[in-house]
Amino acid sequence: MTHPAPGTNEWLEQVVEDIIDPEREIVDPHHHLWQGGRWFDYMLPELWHDTGSGHNIIKTVFVECHSSYRREGPEHLRPIGETEFVAEIAEQSFQGTEDQAKIAGIVAHANLTLGGMVEEILDGHEAAGRGLFRGIRHAGAREEAPEALMIPGRGDKDLFSRDDFRQGVKLLGQRGFTYESWHYHHQIKSYTELAKAVPDTVVILDHFGTPLGVGPYEGKREEIFKQWKLDIAELAQCENVVAKLGGLAMPDNGYGWHLSAVPPTSDEFVAAQKRYYIHTIECFGPDRCMFESNFPVDRLSLSYHVVWNGVKKIAADFSEDEKNMMFSGTATKVYRL
Repeated sequence: MTHPAPGTNEWLEQVVEDIIDPEREIVDPHHHLWQGGRWFDYMLPELWHDTGSGHNIIKTVFVECHSSYRREGPEHLRPIGETEFVAEIAEQSFQGTEDQAKIAGIVAHANLTLGGMVEEILDGHEAAGRGLFRGIRHAGAREEAPEALMIPGRGDKDLFSRDDFRQGVKLLGQRGFTYESWHYHHQIKSYTELAKAVPDTVVILDHFGTPLGVGPYEGKREEIFKQWKLDIAELAQCENVVAKLGGLAMPDNGYGWHLSAVPPTSDEFVAAQKRYYIHTIECFGPDRCMFESNFPVDRLSLSYHVVWNGVKKIAADFSEDEKNMMFSGTATKVYRL
């Protein structure tokens, strides 16, 4: 018997849950858009399909994913094509109905090691962003055994410690933009050193620092979690750092949900991942935490409404003010939405 392919509507719709706390306003600060070249297209109709699945998603933030770069012109300016691409879709989102999510911010890519050229790139993103450009993600994810990963990072070796890179991150703060990175658990220490070196820039941690669970890390979850807890606590001492809580359902996190005949329920999601959320919130505080979906990458493992049901279960014991910060307030503040 063949099963629907992971990430498809047919596969995800095998698990349907009642929506918890459906009126709570949510800002989803981390999703992607792309057309062609990946597992499936994910454009505004697909985004609205997910954000309209029951939870009250009012705004979103697009985060770079190497999509629709310019094919001509100077190499360092080609990422501006992604901002042009998303700004057009964002404008369409504001023409939707009142209950359809609005793409209210854009986090683009720039090579922050390029010295004086970085100013030109930022100017280009700002001009292309139609008022929505908010920051840069120059991801540092680098794994010495990338062949074991389904989505290997392309980060340069020792990126976070490079002087030219740090100057680029400092420039973002000077211009009022954020910096964020996707990287792996064994890089959190070097990310902490970067954060200490750029105290005037808001630095955002994506996906809990991506604790890996495949390849050489398979079967070592408890060992990795023990060190991860220490590293997150140290990173949280940097007051300029904000944490995104989500993105732990990527295949490389090692839960294997993308290989299952049926995706997980929110209870299964909570049982597997709650401790990462609670520890990070305890270290950073709700005013420096924001829940994220990381869709459609995490869509390979579970559905959008299940993600937010799970997060609401994890947040159940927090106060209303604390919930409001994590579901919308922190993102609104950090990304100036």
